[in-house]
Amino acid sequence: MLLTLAAVGALWGALAGLLVPRAVYRLSVAPDEAWRSVCPDGHPLGGWVGFARCPRGDRFGPSGPSVALATALVCAALAAATGPRPEAAVWLLLAPVGVLLAVVDFGVHRLPDVLTLPLAAAALVLLGGAALLPEHGGSWLHAVYGALALGGAYFVLFLISPNGMGFGDVKLALGLGAVLGWYGWGAVVLGTFAGFLLAALYGTGLVIARRAGRKTAIPFGPFLIGGAFVGLLIGAYAA
Repeated sequence: MLLTLAAVGALWGALAGLLVPRAVYRLSVAPDEAWRSVCPDGHPLGGWVGFARCPRGDRFGPSGPSVALATALVCAALAAATGPRPEAAVWLLLAPVGVLLAVVDFGVHRLPDVLTLPLAAAALVLLGGAALLPEHGGSWLHAVYGALALGGAYFVLFLISPNGMGFGDVKLALGLGAVLGWYGWGAVVLGTFAGFLLAALYGTGLVIARRAGRKTAIPFGPFLIGGAFVGLLIGAYAA
């Protein structure tokens, strides 16, 4: 059963991941710039999802196969860890958005509001639906508490050190807190700790490799998402 679910999750992730590159390219701009609407050669881009390829066939943006593979692996792991519970569908729907946010933030150090705020709302709405179905493994009320707690905690960190914590991270924390909170406070704490640990390891690796200094800014969003992924896997498996 778990192998079948993992295979279904991988197939879904691969198909959804193929739709991510164009959105990555369009959203990977500086905060004061409008979303991209043309390819590097000036041809208009049709739609927000799909291959990063201009009308004459030239490729641009992130590698489609790489993004599809990453999304497939994430979805397969989530499906296998969650099993045949209704929230598995929620994780599979939200995972491609998490991959999209991680790739954009790595590229331009930005977490667009057009993704972070709808992600939080979608997580709570979808988990509310999952809570109405039999054999679900979490609590919608805990998801709400998790969103408020993690969002509030990151807001405090933002006020203390705005140079070290972006406001985009605060808005991202609302959605991540919701999905982690579904499985209780243990998952929230574990996912948050894992995010900080991954960021610290990455930053330390850059310093050791002499590719960054102690004051070099690194994107925090991908590590928040990675930590939430770890917490979600363990929370789902434990449930």
